[in-house]
Amino acid sequence: MIIGGLQKFSLLDYPGRLSAIVFTQGCNFRCPFCYNPMLVVPQAEALGDRIKDISGSSVSETQKSYSRADRPISEDDFFVFLKSRAGKLDAVVITGGEPTLHYDLTGFIARIKALDYAVKLDTNGTQPEMLGKLLENKLIDYVAMDIKGSQEKYSRLTGTEHDFAKIAESIIMIMKGKTPYEFRTTIVPGLIEPDDIGSAGELIRGAEKWFLQQFKRDTRLIDRNLESAEAYSDEILEKMRQIGSRYVKNCYLR
Repeated sequence: MIIGGLQKFSLLDYPGRLSAIVFTQGCNFRCPFCYNPMLVVPQAEALGDRIKDISGSSVSETQKSYSRADRPISEDDFFVFLKSRAGKLDAVVITGGEPTLHYDLTGFIARIKALDYAVKLDTNGTQPEMLGKLLENKLIDYVAMDIKGSQEKYSRLTGTEHDFAKIAESIIMIMKGKTPYEFRTTIVPGLIEPDDIGSAGELIRGAEKWFLQQFKRDTRLIDRNLESAEAYSDEILEKMRQIGSRYVKNCYLR
């Protein structure tokens, strides 16, 4: 597993648990509002053919030119850290990047579970085969899937062409499973309008939880132009939440 970062403590990222957050490198989306651009494109030299892009090809030359300069954290160091926090932390959040792109994710999580940590996975839902393995083998205890917006806007919101059928498959898999879950959507000015909430809600109709997340601009984004965008007011966000609540059992602002 190629680890791009580690947050040693969080009270917020795993509901009801004290967690550490491990960030994997590499993503098959190029969401313009992503606030982890240093993780989106993997270090080509470190990854080699360990990670595949959305088409199944190895990391492209274009991706290599945008590779992160920082040296990743070693997997061994990560597990030394986890062992040192036994009894102090009780969960690990795996995020990215997109963790499900890594072929060795199942083994990585199995090692975490062997240390008696609960595991939460953050995913964009583009790899239902990997997600299915994790759910079937009970390797994850909580899953959070991003719903970028309406299906019609997905390519614009993700900066890529993609197979939406795989995203839909992941949604169904999560909603039909027994693993606790949430869906979440980042509300980006100019990309997500109030009218888009209904279209996005149709994708997850009947879901347990849907979080509408305030747009962050206080860090470097993939699209630097968005760093000057004004976030929606609380009043507009509440209007969106009310629309979302028509489609899911619980819709929250975050």
